[in-house]
Amino acid sequence: MVDDVTAVVFDVGNVLLRWDPRNLYRKIFESGEQMEWFLSHVCNGSWNEAQDRGRAWADAVQERTKVFPQWATEIRAYDERWMETLGGAIEDNVNILRALKQAGVPVYAITNFSKDKFRAASAQYDFFTLFDGILVSGEEQLIKPDPRIFRLFLNRYRLSPGRCIFIDDSGANVAAANEIGMRTIHYAEGVDLVAALEGHGVTVLREFQTA
Repeated sequence: MVDDVTAVVFDVGNVLLRWDPRNLYRKIFESGEQMEWFLSHVCNGSWNEAQDRGRAWADAVQERTKVFPQWATEIRAYDERWMETLGGAIEDNVNILRALKQAGVPVYAITNFSKDKFRAASAQYDFFTLFDGILVSGEEQLIKPDPRIFRLFLNRYRLSPGRCIFIDDSGANVAAANEIGMRTIHYAEGVDLVAALEGHGVTVLREFQTA
């Protein structure tokens, strides 16, 4: 690893852990069209993001149920059956995380996650114990791509932005991190994360890549 990179910083959702509410709602709705309408109009992205900012799930369910009482059961399922929204660890990337840790590279996470669901997920998946530090949006009441969450992270762990590599599947989050000076990798399925890290000078993974 080159001397000017001191930390690799991961997003969690869809970088290390597959997440999609459709994993749950395909079990609930017979029609894909009806499922997509529900996820666009009832339990949509902005509603879910409020929990990532710290809103309690009980309050979130109550608010949606008042607006859409005919969907009360389906709304409650988002909370009560949330673990079914997970699609399992992305093992190749988790193995990279493990390899970095074993090589002595400091590893961190900045994740948009409600605090309650973060506790549930971290109890289920042991890779969360590998991190040297994790910033959870629901605990901080700040959500990516707000630049304040990146500044809070850097200040808390006393890291220089230019010496951190931040990996996220959201272009907006990558752009925000890049704007404050962090090195970035925009991850998507099929991206060679080892090669991308090597592009930033992280060489400790060459053996992992050829194993």
